[in-house]
Amino acid sequence: MDKQAPVIDVSRKYVRLIERRPDGFIEFEFAIGEPDLFAEMLLPAEAFKAFCEANEVIHLGPREASDAAENADWNWSLHQATHQRFR
Repeated sequence: MDKQAPVIDVSRKYVRLIERRPDGFIEFEFAIGEPDLFAEMLLPAEAFKAFCEANEVIHLGPREASDAAENADWNWSLHQATHQRFR
């Protein structure tokens, strides 16, 4: 069996905005190569802008409600955990 490993392009970097907070910080998801494998980050607005420029990111749109509903027991983020109570 000749099975090739998936190719991940590490030159592609992604940002998905989560929230622009009233305190001037920006919560966002940052991914390298694969948009669905990300780290949640928090930066002041100016640092966020510089971060995006330095990394030449691809800006992604907001997550669809159907994405959040799929596997709901396991599909949560740190942002959600700080804003709601879990069972």
